[in-house]
Amino acid sequence: MAHGIPAQGKVTIAVDEYSSNPTQAFTHYNINQSRFQPPHVHMVDPIPYDTPKPAGHTRFVCISDTHSRTDGIQMPYGDILLHTGDFTELGLPSEVKKFNDWLGNLPYEYKIVIAGNHELTFDKEFMADLVKQDYYRFPSVSKLKPEDFDNVQSLLTNSIYLQDSEVTVKGFRIYGAPWTPWFNGWGFNLPRGQSLLDKWNLIPEGIDILMTHGPPLGFRDWVPKELQRVGCVELLNTVQRRVRPKLHVFGGIHEGYGIMTDGYTTYVNASTCTVSFQPTNPPIIFDLPNPQGS
Repeated sequence: MAHGIPAQGKVTIAVDEYSSNPTQAFTHYNINQSRFQPPHVHMVDPIPYDTPKPAGHTRFVCISDTHSRTDGIQMPYGDILLHTGDFTELGLPSEVKKFNDWLGNLPYEYKIVIAGNHELTFDKEFMADLVKQDYYRFPSVSKLKPEDFDNVQSLLTNSIYLQDSEVTVKGFRIYGAPWTPWFNGWGFNLPRGQSLLDKWNLIPEGIDILMTHGPPLGFRDWVPKELQRVGCVELLNTVQRRVRPKLHVFGGIHEGYGIMTDGYTTYVNASTCTVSFQPTNPPIIFDLPNPQGS
C-alpha cells in the first residue's frame, strides 16, 4: 500500500490548456507523458507477495487481460480476486468455459469478473451488428448461432460477473463496467464524450472498488508506440470528482501495467499480458482495511 501519501483533494485538469472541448482535445492530442502528471500523483511499488496481510484487512488480487493464457500464471495468496476483462481472445463459449474451469481451481473466497473488448459475445448489440457486417471480420464468432452465446455469462459459474452492476462482498461495495473508448470497433466500444459518460453516470457514489476494463485519462494509459495517452477523460472526472473509490482496477492498455495514486484513489492497471501478449506481468495484490461493521 502507498505509505506517506497525503489524503487530500482530487486532481483537477486545466482543460482550457487544450481546447474548449476536452473530449476532442484528449482524443487527438499527443500529451507529453510527464507534462500531464499533477504534482501529487505518485507511482506506487507493488506489495511483495510475502508481505503479511495487516490485521483487519482484506487482500485483493488483481489481474486483467489474460487472453486465454492463464496456464503459467503464478497466483498469490489473497482473499478476493478481481479480473477486469479480456479473459478470452474473442468471447467464444469454449474460451469462457476454459477460463471458468481455471477460476474454479483458484482458492479465493470470491472471484469477481467483468468483460473487456475481447469478450465479443458478452456485448449483445455488437453481436447483433456483427451478423449484418462483413462475415470475415471475426469468422469464428460470426459462425456462432444465437443460442450458443445468448446467455454466455451464465458459463461463469465460478465467479460473480458484473456488467454495469455492483456487488457487496465482505462489506466492500464493488462496481464493474466493461466500456472503453472506441478502438477499432471491438466489443463494448463507445464514442468518447456523452456515450461513455452516460455509462459512467450509472456508477453509484459510495463505491469502495471500481472495476473498469480501460483506464481513466492520465493513469497507466500511456501507449509509447502512439506517443499518446488513451484513457477516458469522462471516467477520470467520474472517479475523481464524484465516485472517489478507494481502489480503481482496470487493464485494457497492456503497456500501462502498474500502480499509481492521486493521494486518495489507488489506480491499478493489472494487465497480465504484455503488449506482445505474453502473460508475464505478475498479479498485483492490494490490502484494504475492512469496512466498519462488516
